[in-house]
Parts: sequence; C-alpha cells; structure tokens
Amino acid sequence: MNKKISRLLQPGMRLYFIVIVLFTATAALYNYYLAIGYAVAGLILFIYSKLTTRRQKKALLGYLEELSYSVETVGKDNMVNFPMPMVIFRLENGEIVWSNQRFSDMTGAREHIFETSLSDTVPGFDTRWLMEGATECPELQTVGGRKYQVFGNIVRTDTEPTAPYQFLGNAYWMDVTEFAETDELYWNSRPVCGLIVLDNYGELLGNLTEKEKSAILANIDDKISHWASESGGFLCRFDRDRYVHIVEEHNLRDYIQGRFSLLDSVREIVNSAGIPATLSIGIGHDGANFGENYEHAKLGVEMALSRGGDQAVVRDRYNFEFYGGKTTAQERRTKVKSRVTADSLEQLFRAGNKIFIMGHAYADYDSLGAACGICCIARKLQKEPKIIIDPERHAVGALLDRLRALPEYAETFLTPEAALAEAGNDSILVIVDTNRPDQVEVPELLETVQNVVVIDHHRRAAEYIKDATINFHEPYASSACELVTELLQYTVHQADILRLEAESLLAGIAMDTKNFTLRTGSRTFEAAAFLRRSGANTTEVKRLMQSDFAGTLARYDVIRQATIYRDGVVIVAPERAVDRVTAAVAADELLNISGVRASFVVYPAENGAAISARSIGDVNVQFILEKLGGGGNRSTAGAQVKDRNHTAVLADLKAVIDTYCEDEIRQLEAKTAATEK
Repeated sequence: MNKKISRLLQPGMRLYFIVIVLFTATAALYNYYLAIGYAVAGLILFIYSKLTTRRQKKALLGYLEELSYSVETVGKDNMVNFPMPMVIFRLENGEIVWSNQRFSDMTGAREHIFETSLSDTVPGFDTRWLMEGATECPELQTVGGRKYQVFGNIVRTDTEPTAPYQFLGNAYWMDVTEFAETDELYWNSRPVCGLIVLDNYGELLGNLTEKEKSAILANIDDKISHWASESGGFLCRFDRDRYVHIVEEHNLRDYIQGRFSLLDSVREIVNSAGIPATLSIGIGHDGANFGENYEHAKLGVEMALSRGGDQAVVRDRYNFEFYGGKTTAQERRTKVKSRVTADSLEQLFRAGNKIFIMGHAYADYDSLGAACGICCIARKLQKEPKIIIDPERHAVGALLDRLRALPEYAETFLTPEAALAEAGNDSILVIVDTNRPDQVEVPELLETVQNVVVIDHHRRAAEYIKDATINFHEPYASSACELVTELLQYTVHQADILRLEAESLLAGIAMDTKNFTLRTGSRTFEAAAFLRRSGANTTEVKRLMQSDFAGTLARYDVIRQATIYRDGVVIVAPERAVDRVTAAVAADELLNISGVRASFVVYPAENGAAISARSIGDVNVQFILEKLGGGGNRSTAGAQVKDRNHTAVLADLKAVIDTYCEDEIRQLEAKTAATEK
C-alpha cells in the first residue's frame, strides 16, 4: 500500500533529470567548469525533490490514517447505535457473531447471546431467502407480539491471507406492527357479495296449499336470516327465491371454516312429499369493486346450479372453490329445454358448412354413442359430419369397427391431425360427454372454430368451455347419450336412425348407468325405450361391451390387490401400469362386494398417475377427485395427475378421503345432536 502511495506522490521529475544529465555531458565536451556547475545544480535539485516528496508522503499518510480511523469509528458507532435491531450471523450454522442492543431488547435476551443459534433466539426464523439471493424476507416475522419486516445481505470476509473466505449474514429488523395491523384490517374488511338461491323452488312448493307454502318459505327465511345475522352483514330478498348478502372478507373465512352450514340447516326443511329444500350459494370476492364482486357471485350461482345445486361456490378473480354438493340431487329437468335445444341445433346445422363432432380424449361408449346420434341429426339435414377420434387411443374398438363397415360412416372418422387441417372459422364443432377444454380430443380446435356446441351431463368443473353457441348441460342426466337421444326425438323420425346408431346410444347409457342400476331417472328409461323402438338390440349391446379374455384376467389381477382403506372405501394401487379401461372396469367390479361404498384405482400413467373412481351412491367421488384436479359426477369420476408419481398421488388421495370421511362424521354428529335437542 505504501509503495503505491509513494508512486502516486512521486512528481514527474525523471524527465527533467535526464535533460540535466544530457546538458552536463554536452557541456563537458566544451567547458569542464560549466559541466561541473550543471552537475552540482542537478544534485541539489534531486536532493530537494526527495526531501519535499518525503514530507508530502508523511503528511498524506497521516491524513489517511486519521480519516480511516474516523470512518471506522463512525462505522462502529453506527452499528452499535443503529436505529433498528441488527444481527450478524454465520450462514452455515446460524451462529450469532454480533448483535446490537436493540436486537437484544427485541428478543428479550438480556444475557450474552453471542455464539448462540439464531433459530434459538428467534424461533421459526428461516434464513434460506438470503442464500437464494433475496434482500428481503418474504414473510413478516413476529417477535414479542410485534411484527417485523427483515432485510439483509451477505458479507464475505477474509480474516487471514491463507484462511478460506467466510460468509456472514447481516439482518436488519424493521418494526411494521402498525402498518401490518392496518393492512390486515384493510383486507379483512374488503367487501364480499353473496347470492343465495332456493334452487328447487318449483319442486318444493308444487301442489302445496298457500298455507303450507307460506310456512315453508317463512321457515327457510328464518334459517337464512339467522345464519346471516351472525356475521353482521346485509341481507335482502330481492325475488321470491333469491337473496343478496353483503359481508366482509373475515366473515367469508368463517363461512368457509363452517363449510357453509346453512346448506345443511335448510336441507332439514322437508315438504309433505318428502322433498328437502336446497340452496345454491354464489360468493364473489377479490374484485376491484362491488360490481365485479356481484358478477363473480352470479358466476358462482350459475356454476352451483350447473353442478346440481345444493352447494356453495366461491369465486375470486381467478378461481372457483366448491363446498357442499355431497348429497344426491333431485332430477330437475323438463323436456322444454330439450325441444328448444333441438330447434336451435337444427337451425345452426342448416346454416353451417362443415360439422365436426368430438368427445373427450380416450373415447368411451358414451362419447362415441353421443357422437353417432349427432351424426344422425346432421345426416337428416343432408350434411356430412366428421367424428374426430384418435385411431390408437380409445376404448371402443368393437363399436368403431362396426361403424366403419357401414356406408354412412365410411368417410366419417377423422384423426386429430386431419381435423386441424380441415376445420375453419365457418365450421361447427359439437363437443359431447365433456365440458372441460383440456379433456377434449383436440383442444386446439376450440380456438379455431367459432360456433361451438356443448352437450354434457358431468358436473361443471372450474375450467369449462365458455361462450358456447349452444350449451345443453344437464348434470341430472345419466349420460350424454341420454341427452342426444332426447334431441333425436325432436329432430328425426325413428326410421332415420340406423340400428347400430341406436345400439351405440343404448350402449352409452348402459355403460354410464352400470346397466341401469345407478344415476337413472324416468327420462333415462324413456330414452332407452325410444332406442329400443328404433331397432336397438340389447343382445348386441351386450356383445359390444364384452371384454376379451386377457382384459378379464388383467381386471381381476387389479381387483386382487384391493384393500379396504376406511368406512367402506376400497383403494387399489397397482405398481405396474394398467389399461385405462381395465382400471375403470375393476373399479366397477369392486362395487359388487358387500359393504363397499366407493372404490378408487390409482395406477401409473404417462407423465404421472391416473385415478378411476366409482361410488354406489352415498360417497361423492366427483367431490373427492376434484381436489386432485379431476372431475365427473357423483358415482363416476376420474383424474389425471401430471408430474407426480404413483406413490405421491396415492398419499394425496388418502388425505382427501380422510378429510371427506371426517366431514361426514361431523355432519352426522351435528345432525344427531340437533335431533336429540
């Protein structure tokens, strides 16, 4: 360091001395005395330069030492008297190296805290954010009842030239208690808009006297008013079966924690015909204003009604959350909607150019059967429809081979790649047996085609096909084939339906109802009777749905590994990958065992794991698998979990089942206590 300063302080005199030497040498050639004079003058000048440089160097070094000492003193004083708590610690083990008095006061550590662990002094404080390159702790820290925002940085030290570098962490604690309380108060007081709808108004009050109607409505009004009054919010009935409810954000958390107990409370009200009252609740929050929250609440109510009602749907600016919906919903369908949909579909087909039909990926009998029914309608209108199906990935090989043998279907089937090449903005796309954009055979077509028709019976998921031109969505129907059969009754004559088309539709209904044992209503049997009159042969339907010998052995190998998990819930988790159809049929077969209420088959799949679930009725498997990103209906559901292995998905499934069963137990205990009271 001193050498560097010396060089910096050395004046640029070298050139002058070189010139003097040259003059002296030149003078020596002509005049010896003159040369001696030059030499003496140069020596005097050299000595003077050295003395002057040494004096300046000494003065400057003194000044720098004084300045360095002053800066060091100020730095130490600032660290000791820093206005915020401050601590220096070793990154590798969290050992405290130094802290100021304010940090000691903050932690209450009045004794010597050096060489103690920071995690012991401040329990729960994690320093990983520093090692990840951040300069601000992502979460507020609570110490002694106060809230702190922590800032920090990493310092590298080299105590000795031969010693390795050491890394120290430096953390500053800013007290933000008042700000945090104000921030929490702001978010807790944000407005929340709720819409409450008596979703079975007509069925509940039909054929009742005015006195009975008034008594039931008054009872429902009392239940809703009592539930709403506990929050101190605003409640107003603005229609015969609709209420608006305004509360604050913290009240919504209480409602969620109570699992929207109003649903169970109102369900206790039963009319003389034994029909319980049910509500659909839509909650909108996290909007920019009251209007946006109201729109979110409307979307929530629409979603709840499309999923069968008797549930609450919470909607923020991004997502839906579902609560309730565990009971079997009463069928609430009329043929008026089927007739209106049939008329609209006929008008759309007449005005359209190309008609494309597709179901969900890995087509089954319900998906392909419904597509065949739509083909029949299009053929009646002298259109040439195209069914999009993956030639390799499907579960309808027998039916597909028979259809291809018919002249009417010789040129009907398209691969996904060919469909993308042929479809245009003026085409019509009919989606059957699904309402989720990520589950269709070719998701890209949804962005290509403007006119989209959705025909589905599954409960609507959080992600669904929006802005459909025609949306025939009936969660009370047994199958998509049942819905398409009703459309056929208003658009074609029985003679226009090919026998194999009728059989494919009947096969779809039989598959989704487990041969008419689950999810059947009067309309289901009416549709089956219409197909039987149209030429469907039940024996041929049975042959279509037969499995081969190898598939049967594989199915029973899966069943052999089944174990009862809890409360009549059976789980099978084969280590080896199994066919999707094999897993689904194995789940069906398990329901034939006495005492089994629900079955789940978890198996390895491409890029993750898959789940096939079935229920005999009192366990809502769709509600369970929705928590894992799946969907379906109450008795039949499935899920595809990406980027998680088979073991992890099994653990997640068990956790969701545990929560579901514990909720069932709590509801039963609450109902028993209310009855005894």
